[in-house]
Amino acid sequence: MPVFQARWVLPISQPPIRDGWVQVEGGKIVAVDGPMDQSDEPVERSSDEPMARCAILPGLVNAHTHLELSWMRGQISPAPSMPTWVERLMALRRTVGHEPSEPIRDAILEARAAGTTLVGDITNTLAAYEPLALSGLSAAIFRELLGFNVIDSAAVVAQAQAQIDALPPSARLRSSIVPHAPYSVSPALLREIARAASGDARISIHLGESAEEVEFLQTGRGRWQTLLTGLGVWSDAWVAPGSSPVDYIEQHGLLNERLLAVHCVQLEAADLGKLAGAGATVVACPRSNRWTGAGVPPIERFYRSGVRVAVGTDSLGSVEDLNVFGELALMRQLAPAVPARALLESATKQGADALGFGDQLGTIAPGKRAELIAVRLPEGIADVEEYLVSGVQPHDIRWLDAD
Repeated sequence: MPVFQARWVLPISQPPIRDGWVQVEGGKIVAVDGPMDQSDEPVERSSDEPMARCAILPGLVNAHTHLELSWMRGQISPAPSMPTWVERLMALRRTVGHEPSEPIRDAILEARAAGTTLVGDITNTLAAYEPLALSGLSAAIFRELLGFNVIDSAAVVAQAQAQIDALPPSARLRSSIVPHAPYSVSPALLREIARAASGDARISIHLGESAEEVEFLQTGRGRWQTLLTGLGVWSDAWVAPGSSPVDYIEQHGLLNERLLAVHCVQLEAADLGKLAGAGATVVACPRSNRWTGAGVPPIERFYRSGVRVAVGTDSLGSVEDLNVFGELALMRQLAPAVPARALLESATKQGADALGFGDQLGTIAPGKRAELIAVRLPEGIADVEEYLVSGVQPHDIRWLDAD
């Protein structure tokens, strides 16, 4: 029965354990504690590094990405505004007939090498489903719908559900239908998606991402209205609600504890408080927000509001890599008052809970899957949690093989 021992073990659900150990059997965690007595059985080291140079923690959770856009890496330059970036993305996407599979597979390997065990993957094509099923990653697959002037919302949702139902089953993958954003999905389609989200199905939506979105919901004008008109999908029947982004989705039945509100760069305290009260989760993607021109997410405001916070990288079209530790490093810079422990919890437990995998992943606890990473530490680390939110690179990460 393997026992992994390290200078630090971070269960996440409790404070870090100095000179801790994790016992596993059959791919599951049996016990976590520390320190180990000299009389105990010999242990299998967590790496070939000295014990003083290692921290063990649960695999990370990337709660928001778009794996099918991985082929866009380096092809969309940073933009001054979100609508400008979206126009560039759409122009690039029109140059291909389908999403290439090799960049998707490479992105999955990259995410795994950076310590990721679970992703929330947004997809319009389901192109990443098979590569994910063949990988070691778990995933919440969000089949995203767009349509501002949809005539038959029920038919659109039914067609998407038929696509999901036709997928080969995988124990590590769970699929649901979700809307893209308030400015790209009609009220009727929002309501139909909410109605169809039965049971424990998770709903992800890009929300409060840009100042232009707030303007659109308040006035019905601005860059999003211009873009919808230019695409020929504007509906003259739509009337601006004059409400905030959270109030708007609440009106259409989407606000609950299963909601992942992604980005939330432009949300005020009242909206964040409403998300917190509903038990929803904000997914912060600060590096992507900077790239797309959406703005700087108010990370400290997120945590002050009491809302659950998870972490995502977004796609390789708007971020340098899929390393969640990179997001944590920027979050630390933007929110120096937020405890490092809270940031690490966001990248593990909160993400796993939000995606519906909290009973299996996200913490080191008996009964959970033994998907553990060992992070090499430099000499003289006084605060292991602060070090882990400073920007860990893949070459310092090793997966622990419970077999």
